[in-house]
Amino acid sequence: MVIPMASNLALLPEPEPLRAVTVSRDVQEFDLLIEDMEAELGEAWGDLNFSEAIAFLRQEEARKLDFIVLAVDKEDEGRLAQIADVIRQAKQTGLRVILVADGLGPMALHDLLRAGADDFAPYPLPENALSEAVARILTTGGAESIEMLRRAGAETVDAEMAHPAAAVPATTTGGGPRGQGAVFAVQSAAGGDGATTLAVNLAWELATISKNAAPRVCVIDLGLQFGSVATYLDLPRKPMIYEVLSDVASMDEQAFRQALGTYKDRLSVFTAPTDILPLDLIGPDDVVGLLSLARTCFDVVIVDMPIAVTGWTDAVFGQADLYFVVCGREVRSAQNAMRFQRLLQAEGLPVEKLAFVLNRAPGKMDMSGRGRIDKMAELLGIKFHAVLPDGGKQVTEVNDQAAPLSTLAPRNALAREIQKLACELHEAREAIESGQDMSRARKPAKKAIFGLKFG
Repeated sequence: MVIPMASNLALLPEPEPLRAVTVSRDVQEFDLLIEDMEAELGEAWGDLNFSEAIAFLRQEEARKLDFIVLAVDKEDEGRLAQIADVIRQAKQTGLRVILVADGLGPMALHDLLRAGADDFAPYPLPENALSEAVARILTTGGAESIEMLRRAGAETVDAEMAHPAAAVPATTTGGGPRGQGAVFAVQSAAGGDGATTLAVNLAWELATISKNAAPRVCVIDLGLQFGSVATYLDLPRKPMIYEVLSDVASMDEQAFRQALGTYKDRLSVFTAPTDILPLDLIGPDDVVGLLSLARTCFDVVIVDMPIAVTGWTDAVFGQADLYFVVCGREVRSAQNAMRFQRLLQAEGLPVEKLAFVLNRAPGKMDMSGRGRIDKMAELLGIKFHAVLPDGGKQVTEVNDQAAPLSTLAPRNALAREIQKLACELHEAREAIESGQDMSRARKPAKKAIFGLKFG
């Protein structure tokens, strides 16, 4: 008896509908992932490369998936932009994304997580790691971004310790764990008082304070009209600075880093725009967003402020751990410093963040000059937290050569004093961090200068 062909077809099982896909350069490089996907989904999954994934995720069929698994390794670091596009397309389609990474550098890993990945698992996959990640994204809607970044960072460090040959070297801008950096703002009480000179040189001293463990430092020039940090370091002003400032809300870390210039591979700089722009181009929310992103990328952020008080000055003040006001030895600077303090008090802002700095002070041997400084501070009701000596014409000459003081004039009195200030800030920051991380240590952390509490 011959069974009709139609009946024979009816006996064959229908293929399971796809529930997930893996996206990779070559899934055969991730054999453990193949085993775990089969254990989790049976035959209800497929595989795509990066180019195929972009096209597939735009189709209606992709909306029926539960999630995608993005598998990347160190060889994929050259195509991070394409991989990030896959993540963003998946999110637009409404899909959850699990990132499986093998030997990926911390910066690359951070960029992909920030692009929108919902969960993370290191490769080689620990037992049940994929199953737990799938359960998290399907039951809780994905891990919280901050917690996921923390966990991913910890697992990356563990993987690098287990496989030191695959460890990624530290970035040229310094070492240390990623976290909430300190923010120091610098503003002149009057034109020519030396705020930019202090900001640039303080940033350089912090960035070079140690050969192996210097903090990552970034200078942000918010002098939208006449900011000169770029001039002091001979850096080009990138046209995209204006684009970033015009739409800070949509800026991500990748766009922020692309806008930065780098001085001698040690100091990152967000320069002023190429053109003179109105100070109200940005608002308080834009400033908060910019500084919040900067302090997650760097250990120390130094903000060079315009002389004018703007609609977003209070936003910078709120973000800053310490707000330096640089004064000269003249009546206009003293009066402006006093007026600025009164303004903050009237607005109910914490004036304890203020750190008045007297620039071009008389030498230590000039006792009458030192007495005038003390009298000036007493009459104004302020305290000078730092007194910087007059570096003379050499300071102007070095600035004109677009270099930090300590590189061309290491014996200059001003250069030495700024070095001391940088050391004090660095020691205070280290003491605070060690106090947080080593609360049970026998020796108490060194007391922070100025009563700072970073982050």
